Amino acid sequence: MLTATMASGRETSTRPPLVLVHGLFDTPRVFERLERRLAGRREPLLLPALPLRFGIAPIQTSAQRLADHIEAAFGGSETVDILGFSMGGVIARTWIQLMGGHARTRRFLSLGSPQQGTLTAQPWPRLLLAGVADLKLGSALLRQLNADLTPLQGIDCSSYGTATDLMVLPGWHGVLPIGPRRMLPVWSHQQLLRHPAALDPVVEDLLRA
Repeated sequence: MLTATMASGRETSTRPPLVLVHGLFDTPRVFERLERRLAGRREPLLLPALPLRFGIAPIQTSAQRLADHIEAAFGGSETVDILGFSMGGVIARTWIQLMGGHARTRRFLSLGSPQQGTLTAQPWPRLLLAGVADLKLGSALLRQLNADLTPLQGIDCSSYGTATDLMVLPGWHGVLPIGPRRMLPVWSHQQLLRHPAALDPVVEDLLRA
């Protein structure tokens, strides 16, 4: 059964629902500090629990599961904002570009996501870890996503990363090919969701009208 955590609204907002997509070794709990910083100002808030299976599941399979969560929570057409952390950013992008998510996405934030691939994925064979292999430099999935950016062009896209990220290597690969890009003054992948120097600008972006 597909499961998700959805916070109930505590304040009226004209912003659409916000979807937070976790990364490879994470659960929705990885967003606890971000959720506390938002303090109910971005609700309803959907935090789907995706069974990434340590990278066995292909990205497109996970993107379809994300689509199912979004439709179950908000129907087939309600506009959403979406933030993807780490592998979650590529999953969200795949949903947006290849599964029609662009038609209902207002804002897309990519946080520490290997949108241009990562050297840390290079050793892993697709036969064993298809999801990880999708993050290799020049993978078939990333080539497909980068070949046609039209679905992203009507969306408010932003990328955040850190130059010293050892999960997204090199760090400057952790950005979308469209929209503003910002390298945050933190040292590690994990600090992107823990350190105030990263959380402050991300929260500010999420609270924009």
